[in-house]
Amino acid sequence: MDLCAVSINLPLSLLAEMVVFVKVVEAGSFSEAARQLGTSPSAVSRSVARLEKALAIRLLQRTTRKLGLTPEGERYLQRLYEQLQAGAARIAVGE
Repeated sequence: MDLCAVSINLPLSLLAEMVVFVKVVEAGSFSEAARQLGTSPSAVSRSVARLEKALAIRLLQRTTRKLGLTPEGERYLQRLYEQLQAGAARIAVGE
């Protein structure tokens, strides 16, 4: 699957799910991401599940004790960071 094409073509309605996914990765857990976002861990989990369904890939490997990125999740996260950097660069030069 071409993750670059998928991520660009997702509807903006999934932007919140993308933000939640990044927060989960950065926080290291659903619980901590939920605390930082001011919501419940179950809401965070549902948000990530919606993004995974829209992408038709598994982004995170979940166990009761550990949370980690799948290889697809690593590539998708990298693509999100690249898109954010590109957007910030465009803003900085006034495009």
